[in-house]
This record gives sequence, C-alpha cells and structure tokens, in this order.
Amino acid sequence: MSLEAKQVRVLVLNDMEQLGRTLFRLDQGFELQFRLGPTLQGKNVCVYTNYPALGEHFNRHTFHALDWHNPTGREDDSDKFCSLDLQTAGSYEYYFGHGDVEKSGGGYLVVDPQLRSGADQFHVPLDCITIQTYLSKCLGHLDDWADRLRVAKESGYNMIHFTPLQTLGKSRSCYSLADQLSLNPEFSPPGKTYTWTDVGELVQKLNRDWNIISITDVVYNHTAANSPWIKEHPECGYNMINSPHLRPAWILDRAIWHMSCNMADGKYTAMGLPAQVQKEVHLNAIRDVLWGQVFPKIKLWEFFQVKIESAVEEFRDLLTDGVQPDQGKTLGKKGLNIIQDPKFRRFGNEVDMDSALQTFVPQSKSPQAILEACNLLWGRLEEMNKEQYEQMLHHQQQAANCIVGNVVYERLADHGPKLGPVTRKDPIVTRYFTFPFEEKCLEDDLQMLDQPEKSCHFLAHNGWVMGDDPLRNFAEPGSNVYIRRELICWGDSVKLRYGNQPADCPYLWTHMQKYTEITAKHFAGVRLDNCHSTPLHVAEFMLDIARVVRPNLYVVAELFTGSEELDNVFVTKLGITSLIREAMSAGDSHEEGRLVYRYGGEPVGAFYQPSLRPLVPSIAHAMFLDVTHDNECPIQLRSAYDLLPSSAIISMACCCSGSTRGYDEMVPHQISVVKEERFYPKWNPDAEASSTGEVNLKTGIIAGKLALNKMHQELTNKGFNQVYVDQVDEDIVAVTRHCPSSHQSVVAVCRTAFHDPKDHQYRTEVPPMFIPGKIEEVVLEARVIDRHAGTYKKCKKYINGMPEYTVEIKEHIQLKDSGVVKHAGVTSKGNSEFVEEIVFERLTPGSVIAFRVSLDPRAQELVGTIRYHLIQFSPKYKQGSRTNQQTPSILAKPLAQIMSNLTLADLNILMFRCDSEEKEDGGGCYNIPSWGSLKYGGLQGLMSVMADIRSKNDLGHPVCDNLRQGDWMIDYVSNRLVSCTGALKEVGEWFEQMFKYLKHIPRYLIPCYFDAILVGAYTTALDTTFKMMSSFVQDGSTFVKLLALGSVQMCGVGSSPALPPLSAALNDVPYRLNKDTGKKEQCCVSLAAGLPHFSSGIFRCWGRDTFIALRGLMLVTGRHMEARNIILAFAGTLRHGLIPNLLGEGICARYNCRDAVWWWIQCIQDYCTMVPGGTAILQCPVLRMYPDDNSETPVSLTQPLYDVIHEAMTRHMQGIDFRERNAGPKIDMHMKDEGFNVVAKVHQDTGFVFGGNRFNCGTWMDKMGESEKAHNKGVPATPRDGSAVEVVGLSKSATRWLVDLHKKGLFPHSSMNIQRDGKEVIVSYEDWNLKIQDNFEKNFYVSYDEMDPNEKRPDLVHKRGIYKDSHGASSPWCDYQLRPNVCIAMVVAPELFTVERAWEALEITQKKLLGPQGMKTLDPDDMMYCGVYDNALDDDNYNKARGFNYHQGPEWVWPIGYFLRAKLYFAKKLGKETYDQTVYLVKSILSQHYVHLERSSWKGLPELTNENGQYCSFSCESQAWSISAVLEVLHDM
Repeated sequence: MSLEAKQVRVLVLNDMEQLGRTLFRLDQGFELQFRLGPTLQGKNVCVYTNYPALGEHFNRHTFHALDWHNPTGREDDSDKFCSLDLQTAGSYEYYFGHGDVEKSGGGYLVVDPQLRSGADQFHVPLDCITIQTYLSKCLGHLDDWADRLRVAKESGYNMIHFTPLQTLGKSRSCYSLADQLSLNPEFSPPGKTYTWTDVGELVQKLNRDWNIISITDVVYNHTAANSPWIKEHPECGYNMINSPHLRPAWILDRAIWHMSCNMADGKYTAMGLPAQVQKEVHLNAIRDVLWGQVFPKIKLWEFFQVKIESAVEEFRDLLTDGVQPDQGKTLGKKGLNIIQDPKFRRFGNEVDMDSALQTFVPQSKSPQAILEACNLLWGRLEEMNKEQYEQMLHHQQQAANCIVGNVVYERLADHGPKLGPVTRKDPIVTRYFTFPFEEKCLEDDLQMLDQPEKSCHFLAHNGWVMGDDPLRNFAEPGSNVYIRRELICWGDSVKLRYGNQPADCPYLWTHMQKYTEITAKHFAGVRLDNCHSTPLHVAEFMLDIARVVRPNLYVVAELFTGSEELDNVFVTKLGITSLIREAMSAGDSHEEGRLVYRYGGEPVGAFYQPSLRPLVPSIAHAMFLDVTHDNECPIQLRSAYDLLPSSAIISMACCCSGSTRGYDEMVPHQISVVKEERFYPKWNPDAEASSTGEVNLKTGIIAGKLALNKMHQELTNKGFNQVYVDQVDEDIVAVTRHCPSSHQSVVAVCRTAFHDPKDHQYRTEVPPMFIPGKIEEVVLEARVIDRHAGTYKKCKKYINGMPEYTVEIKEHIQLKDSGVVKHAGVTSKGNSEFVEEIVFERLTPGSVIAFRVSLDPRAQELVGTIRYHLIQFSPKYKQGSRTNQQTPSILAKPLAQIMSNLTLADLNILMFRCDSEEKEDGGGCYNIPSWGSLKYGGLQGLMSVMADIRSKNDLGHPVCDNLRQGDWMIDYVSNRLVSCTGALKEVGEWFEQMFKYLKHIPRYLIPCYFDAILVGAYTTALDTTFKMMSSFVQDGSTFVKLLALGSVQMCGVGSSPALPPLSAALNDVPYRLNKDTGKKEQCCVSLAAGLPHFSSGIFRCWGRDTFIALRGLMLVTGRHMEARNIILAFAGTLRHGLIPNLLGEGICARYNCRDAVWWWIQCIQDYCTMVPGGTAILQCPVLRMYPDDNSETPVSLTQPLYDVIHEAMTRHMQGIDFRERNAGPKIDMHMKDEGFNVVAKVHQDTGFVFGGNRFNCGTWMDKMGESEKAHNKGVPATPRDGSAVEVVGLSKSATRWLVDLHKKGLFPHSSMNIQRDGKEVIVSYEDWNLKIQDNFEKNFYVSYDEMDPNEKRPDLVHKRGIYKDSHGASSPWCDYQLRPNVCIAMVVAPELFTVERAWEALEITQKKLLGPQGMKTLDPDDMMYCGVYDNALDDDNYNKARGFNYHQGPEWVWPIGYFLRAKLYFAKKLGKETYDQTVYLVKSILSQHYVHLERSSWKGLPELTNENGQYCSFSCESQAWSISAVLEVLHDM
C-alpha cells in the first residue's frame, strides 16, 4: 500500500476570471483538474492549454483543447472535469471560453522542477537547498576552482551559484559581459585554453562527488559597452537610427557631458561652481548652469513642436482648393490633432489636416473667411507649441532634480562613494549613451546626429528606474526616462533592443539563444539577472529554449517590483522556481522571524489535508538568503556577532536558504561585483587562523554554518514541514520545525545581535522557555566569540575575513552537558502536556542553541496508536503508526463494519439533528463560549465548521481553542452516541475508545487528530449512507449525493412518535421500547418540514410539506418502505376528505388546507410508478383515526388504501364544507372567524376543484396577516380562493391516474356516488378527468386574442401568453397575477397544456420570476410585489408588516424545481436543439444550488431568499421541499 495517494488539485473555473497575476504552484506528478464554477455550468466550455499533449513538445503558442470527463455521465456538471497529468517542469498557460467567446478567463500554472545530485542522482527537494554565491572572477584559474569551491562543500552547502563565467567587459563588473558565448579567458592559466566543456565536467564532478548542484546567471538585458559584436551589430541596441525618439535625450546627454568637461576645466568657477562640489551653494550653482546655459542652448522643446508658418500655409491651400475633411478619419468630431515626427527633427511635427479642416471651418469660401479660419488655426498652434514648451520645462525640472540628486549621493552623502572633483573619468553624472568618437565641441557632436554611419553607434546604456512600471520598457517610445534623467545608469553596459520577435533583430535573438543553450547544457539552473527589466517575451523565449536543453531547469530571480501581484506576473509567465529574499531587509529580529513564517511551512499542529483538494494561490517559493552578493555587508550594518544567529533563523525556514561567499568567513565589507579583483581563499583543514589565503572550520562562522546547513537539509528530508516562530523578547527568536508524522521537533533559540554588544547594552536576564515534550538532545549550541588571532587587515591578494572572531560550537550533546542552558525540570500541564523548563545561563548576543524534542514516551505511543487506527481511512497515517497489543475489541473491527449495521434513521442521529431536535432528547447542540453553537449535534455540525478551519489551517479558531483547553467537545461527540442503543451505541463506543487515546496526547496536537478521526468517521458514514440508497444516488454526481443527504437530514425518529400508528397487520414497521414506559411502540421515520424552525414537536410534520418533499427525498433516494409508512400514516388521519396540514401526531391536526390531500394522492401515484411492485401499496391496510367526520377521539378502523383514496375523491365531488374544530384563538390567534370555515368542492361544469374564501388561505401561499398596527391582522395575504391552478393540475393528475388504474384492475372504483339536490348521482372518474381536460385552457390561458370569448374579464388582463394563477377568485384580479404555480400543473398534468403555449408561458415566467436560487412568488410588475421578507418588521405598511409579503415577491426555492422540470418536459417536445439549450440552462441555474449546498454549514437549501437571491434571515436554513425539488430535476435529467 502506497503511503502517498496521488495528489490531485482542483481549479474551479469562473466566467470572466482572469488569474494571470495569481500564482499556482504544483509539483511534478500532480494531477490538475479543471472544474466548472457556477457561472459556467450548463455552458459548452472549452479549456485550452499549452501544456504539451502526450508525445508532443512544448510550444508556448500552441494550445490544444482538453477532453471533458463526467464520471456520472448525466444530470449535472458538478463532477465534470478535464485534467492535466503534470510531469514536466515549466510555466504553462490555460484559458477557456464558451459559445462565441474564445477567452473568457485564464491563467498560468508553474510546475516546479526536480533537482538531483550525487552518484545515484537522488532527489533534492527545493526546501532542502542551501546555496552559496561565488563571484566567478574571484575563483582564479579553473585548476584552482576545486580548492576554492571546496569551502562550499565543507560548509555544508548543496548548491553553488556562479556569477557569469563569460568574458567580462571593460568595467570588470561580473554582470557586464563582453561576449556571451566565450568562457572568460582569465580562467585559463598560461599555456592552456579551457572551454565550456571543461566547465561542464567540473560542474558534473561537483554534482557527482560532492552532491553540489550548480547554477549561474543569465544576463539578457544588456551587454558590455565594449562588446565587439555590438560594434558590428549596433542594431542590437537602442541607437539614434532605430530609436529616433531618444534623439532629444541624446542631445541633453551630450550637453551635460560638455557641462561636466567645463566644470572639470574650471570654466564655471567664476559662476560659483568649482570642480569639487562640497556645499549646498554648489548644488544651486549646478541648477543655475543647467537653466542658464544648458537647457536654453539645446532647445529640446523644438523636437515636439510644429512649424506654424508652413502648416498654416498648407491649410490655406487646402481651403482655397475646397478640400473637405475625410470623415472616415475624423468621424465628424472636432479637435486638432498633431502628428509626432517619427524622425524627431526640430519643428518636425505635422498637423493632421483632416482634423484641421473638420475643426476650423470657414464661414464661406471668401478670402476673408479663409483668412479668419487660418488665423484661428495659427492661434491654436501657438497654444499647442506653448504646451509642448511647458511640458519640456517639467521634464527639465525633473532632469535637474535627478542630476543634483546624483551629485549629492556620489559626492556628498556619507553612504555614497565620495568621488571627489568632477573629471572626465568621473563626470558630474554617468553618461546615458555611448560616444565612441573623438571628443569635440557640442556643436560638432550635434552634426553627427544626422550622420547615420555615426549615430547608429550612439547606444543607450542600461540601468534601473526607481518606482517604474517593471512591465514597461523604459527605452521604448512613450517613456521619458532618458530625457528626465530618471535612469540610475550603468555606464558600462548597453541596453539590448530585441523588438517584439526574432525577425525584428535576428542577430541578437540568435546570439542570445546560443548563450542560453550553452548555459542550460552545463548548469542545472539559472538566475535571471535584472529580471524585472528584462522584456517578458524575451525571457519567455530564452527559458523555453533552456528547458528544451534541460527540462528540469531551476530558475531563480530577484525582483524589485514592490508588489507581490507584479512579482507573480514574472513568476507565472517565466516559471520562476524561487524568488530571492534577503534577511537584511529586516530591520529587527521580530521582522526576521516574521519572514521565516512568511516564506514557508505549515503551522505546527496543522490539519491533515486530503489528497484531492482545491488548488489555492501560493506565494512564490523563497530562496531566503542572509545576504545577497550585491548588497551591503551585514557586519557594517549590524554586527559581527549577528552573523550566526541570523543565519540560524534563516536555516530554520522551510524554504531554500543560503548565503554569499565571504559571509561565513566574516569579511567585514561588501565584496564588490565591479571592483573586487582578489581571489577567494582555498580550503585547508590545517590553515592557521591568521591565514588570509586559506580557510577551514575555525574560520569565522564556517563551523556553525556547516551545522546549520546539515540541520536545514535534514529537517526537509525528514518531513519537518511545520513551522512556529516565537518572539521570546526583542532580540531572541525561537523557531520550531515540526514533523507531522513522527511529531519530533527541532527548536532553535537564536539571540540576535543587530547592535555590537561592545557598544550596546543588552538585557542580562533571559526569560526561561517551556518546551513541550521530551528534549532528546541539543542538536547544536554555538556562539560567536572573540579570539586572539590578530586583527583584520585587508589582504591585497585574497578576500580575507576577520580573524578576531570564531565560533564556539558543540553538536549532538545531552542537555546536562550544555554550556548555554540548564535543565530546570519537567512540569505537567493537565494530564497530557509534559513540558521541560529551560533556563538560559549563557545565551549571549550572537548565540544559538537547537534542541531535538520528541513527545514523551506515553504520548508517542498514544499518537502512534491513533495513527494505526486511522490507516483504515488513509494510508498516509501508516508512517509513525504503532500497533497496540491491548487494542479494545471495539477498535478491532473496522468502523465501516460497525456502521454497516446502522439504519438511515440512525444516520440521521449520527450526522445531523439540529438544536431543537437534540433538546427533545434532553440535550442540545454543542456550544462554544464566545463563538456560538454548532448547527447540528451530529458529525455534520463539526464537519461544516472544520472544513473551513482545515483548509486554512486556522488553528487560532475558537473551535481549536476549545479543543486545546479541554475535553468537552470530545466527550460531547462520544457521549451523545453512547447514550443510544444498538449500532449507534457501538459507533459511540468506537469514538469513546479513540478519544481515550486522543485526550492524553499534547493539547496542541488534539485539533489535528480530532479532525482526522472526525473526517474518517464522517466519510465512512457517507459511504454507509449512500450504500443504502437507490442506484440513482449511488451512481450519481457529488451534487446528487449532497442533495440525497437532505433525506438523512430531514427524515428521523424523535423521542416520541411524530406519526399516527400504522396497522399492526403491516409488515416491516419498525418498533422500539419506550424509554419511559418500557412498552413496545412504533418508531417510523417522519419528515421534518425545515430546519431549524420546523423540526420538532407538533410543528415538525406538515401534510403539504411532507408530500411535496416525499418524492425527491424518499422515493428518488430509494427509501421506499419509509415512504410507504408515511403515506399510510397520513392516510389514517383522513377527515372531511382532507389530510391535515399541521399533523400534530394526528391528535392536534388542523384540516385547513385544500391542497395537501392532492399532494398526498400525487405521492401515492409516484410511489406506484417509481417503486418496483409499488401498486401493492393500494392494498395496504390503513388504520383510520377518524372514520367519521364527527369522531371526537381516535377510533380504530382498518380499510385498504384504495378505499381511503376513493373517499377523498368522493368527498370532494360531494363537496366539503365544515368549520374547524375548536375554531378561534386557541388554534389560530390571528385568523378571523370566517376563516375557520373550510370549503372544497368540484365545479360541475369545469371539473375544477375550488374552495376557500377571502378570510383563509388553503394553498401553500398561506401567510395570515399578524399586524394590528398595519391593520392586516386576520387578513390572508394570498387567499387564492376559487380554483388554484396547481390544485387543478394535481386533481387532473389524480383522476387520470385512477382511470388508468381501474382499467388495469388495480383500483376497484370507476365512479363516485354522491347526493345532488336530494338525489343520488354517479360521477365517473373518466368524466371528471375529461371535464378538466376540456375546460382548462379555456379558463386558464390568457390569449393574445383580445376578443377571446372565453375571457370573462379582459379589463383585468395585463399580460398575455400566460396562464392564470387561479380561476374564480373572490377578488377577480388575483386570478391574473403571474406566479410560479402553473409550473406545478405543467409537471403533474402536462396533458392540460398546448405545447407552444406552455413554452411561451414558461419563457415569460423565466423572464419575470426566475431568481438565482428560487422563483419570485409574484410578478415584479405587480403593485403588490415586495421582494424582501422581514417577519420582525411591524410598522404601518399594510403590504409588508409582520412579513405580510411572505408570498408576494420573495424567491422561494422549491418552485424552481417545478419550473425547471416543466421546461425540460416541454423542451423535449420541441426538439433536440431546444432541449439541449434547456439542459444548459438547467445546469447553469442549478449550479447556484450546488455552490450553496457546498458552502452552507447546514448542508441544505433554504426555504426562500429575498429578491435577487439575497440571504433572508427569517427563512429556514434548510427546507425539505427545496432540497427535494432540486433533486427531482436531476432525476428527470
């Protein structure tokens, strides 16, 4: 059995979601699944990627579509996915589209490379890397490299970063390369010529023999100014021919150069500006010279102005000739446009004459009118020229500021180089352009500008611009960086001009491609120098080339964008593996510790994540360095004593760590990448401390760094991937690395020394530490100490460090042998927390101590036992598991075996039950102080909360605090089950035994193991649940299964029976012993209407709600026997020909609804149709409680179900008219007296069931007014008296079905005997059925024919092409209200509808009533519409007070099921194209419900929402008929 399941990440696609600046990192071997979000479900989505198909090579611009997989192959898109098996490192793009939109979203994926080293090429994880940077030019001859590089090996580094090995330019900067293709000749001793092959062999040797991986820089952005090839190919740079927009900047640069020469020659001394700038007054003098002599002389504004005379003359000629403007260009809009001269000549700009002709139109063709128009143009051009002049003044102001700022830094600032007097070697500012010609006067220079053979060699230097947009090339047109002098210039380099593609500069692209191939051939990785200024498309192209040569290319970069979002643009597009981060950016130890936490690792005690989980955005993997090779020396900025503790903090980070050569040897200055020419010392174990040319473990902090590097690598290799950072005090940082399988920890306590202890007063007392667990050893203790080996003197030949310091170090010692701490003893916190107190004796500034900590032996055993019992849920727990010789018998069986004995009613208790249900049994849902109660007493209550906590590793959540503080929650889970009987009790005992182990492990581990136990039990319970359901559920999608859980959620058995008793003659009726009486009683499952409001007591069961929900929650899910029992139990309560709405166990029943009986009959029909042999239910005995309407107490009479159905039908045909028992405030405190009169009859002419009055509400829209203030008390908001459309539809369904049953010999009655006018009349079911059929559309359809003879009240018609909501209402206008109820009739009796009419009505319904999750209960065009339900509001608004608008606009969820089912039915009648479009619509709509189900802590669908899907706090959070209706849609599909 593999310990690691295949890792799968799921990326949910949402329409119009562009994630190009979001980083998604994945490892090779991962599977990535794309799934559709709610905005895309139901659409024909295509996902494209440039990740190569199997057997293909990567091409960034070649995309292919991915194939969709739907495991269930039907219903919905919740499980539909397409996937990538990621086996190749790199950056890959994906995008998706649908319909006519090719790209409606997309992003990038970065697959990390796998690095290998050693003779066996073992895998080196990225977090295992310890890197050291070398300036290649300081390594000497290649023959000497091994001795110098051996320092990295002996110091414990496993990666070396070489600065470029190519021939260097004149400046000797490591990053100014004269020839990218040739190896630096300095590496070859006299008489030898080494090649790249020799370098490659050395790199291979380092890898094979020393386990050291090698990377080097690539520099794409510039080349040395003296590169021979740039002279031959000046088109590769930005010159005055290919970049004429730089001509003004070049002129300014030359003018400043000549100003600099004049300063050096003392020509400005009389003006107060000497060559030596020393004072503020000299800075002002520089500004005076610039503004007085330089800027006026070169007149740069002229390059952006128009020559007015010639422009106006041309305009005059056009007017005279009668030329009209080109309307295709001007679009008839006025406004003068100026065309910038592409050659950037003085006064070279031109007027767009079409815009001039459009704007300055003469009044006539007379000379005077033309003159006036020309004068207007002249005036406007003068204004525009002035604007250009003023714009240039702004640029010159910035240029002056930048020049003076540069002078301040280079010549006055204490932290600057203090260059001294201005000379030609050190001009006032660095030149921005090359000038490879003899120096002459400025006027001669300017003449060269128009000589192409010379001006092509005036090349722009490179540099960087503070705060600039890194995605913009500052040398391209549109940028003013050069003219504003904002470039911090590298005068030794030329910025390269690639263009947009290789064809734009073939030589450069080819040259750099060869350079890239050489590099990738010999090195495992590259550092992208100056990455943020390298054109992205260039870096993409080159890295693609490199990955062809070396697929597992490691790419490193240092970005200075100042924005993580911008960083991600580079990381994602280029596939950067690691971003360089520097500890020197931290101003204090607290910030340094925060960086450790930021750059990697999970928190200690993190939750165990599933192998299949969402793909979440990452931060870029960090290469965390104590100092980079081009930054200032930490000894100068902090102190020599801080080198060791800061390195230790960095080494404890769960990411790549490293340093630069010289740091460990304590070189007390920055090793300049430009000026340093000395060599690195070699390795010699026997070297003296005072040696400058050799180093060993006694040099600087090398011994400490060796120990830290070994520890860093071991922590990663052994899975110590959890991190905790503790700021002990202002100088002490404790970092813990923890292994989640072995639960070993390494705790490093580091006392930083940002200030020199010799000059700074540190605290003498160090607070003690309490380390949980058993300290096995001191891994290392080390501190920087002084020694007598001479003082530092800078060697002329070697880069030497400070001999006066070294490290005192001990490794792998017992605590008693420590010189830094003493063991103060073991303390215990509670019964499971064993803590060792550590008192520090000599944790001096500059000290480090690291402890290896294990759980105490008892805790180790218990954790191992827990992990052993968790293996049944996942093999990942095998590592670190232990068998227990005394395993309790309950744990000897797999939990799945124990749960296999549970019933679905048991699972209702195990998984769900809200607070009111729990309280019926004397309990309640678990409450967390200061946070709140769980939604359920069962596992789902915790799982809903833990899902979010787990994914975010939110260990600070109150639930986690509660678990750490005590066993209350743990005991709650087991105790509520142990108190049950049967299999549930066994499950409780299983939890109880597991928790006995859990309670005695360290408290910080309890949340993660509690969750692991919970997840295992929960997933087992789900498996058990679905195995007991129908094949539709078992084989169904995730969405189907989530909805099917609603059946378990809603269907349960309370402490007292909710249903009336069934006949004793029935088989398969569940029984139990009453807890109080000890007597045997029936315990049938009942169906709650909604949670939490309708879940317990007499308000749990409602006839209407039960039978609207029963088909979906019980028949579709396969709970046939329980459905039968509910049907028969309600049959026993039939009275007055009705079944009750409020059941009240049959004893407190209210027979005040006209529709419940029809829903009941519809369910019997569905039962007979859907259940194999289902018609047998018709013969089942029904125990009648009230065989007579006047029965005051229940009387036992048994009769077959078919007779009860026949009675209900007959009573309606006869006519039902009675007054409710106990009428008055005792049963309804709001209803008026007339409302207690119940009428339900059948119209003789139409066959329509009708009834009710304006004082009651007999259908599901049953809101009774409650507000005295608003005067709506006792008034139904929606009486819907007369013939409600859905009741007519249900009665039609019933009559049709009974006719069919009778023909098949399954129903003995063909007709009803009734009394009419004192005579017995026989009415056949067939006649009733035909009568409804013949009269329905005549009376319900609102025709487009204004003269329709069937329309009795044309004055009330406000919409046509719809079906009325009712017929014959006491308020006739109510008949014409547009509501969703007709959809119910369409589903249960589609034969009533003309297909085309039904479809149009559905389209109107969709347009007017469809909401995100539900259907508006009233047309928004209706004056009574109000979409926000607030039952607490009691004001004087008649239409809203006390929730009067309950069914007057709020969007109810359950009708959407019938709307969608109707759409599907009639769409199929209209053909495949319409049906396919409807299926897409249905999937799209239902995706909202899927998302709600997934996110809802109730794991249900609400009763209703406010308008536009907004949350309604007065709604039931989970409603039975809402879940059922949606499930039925999926079943229909």
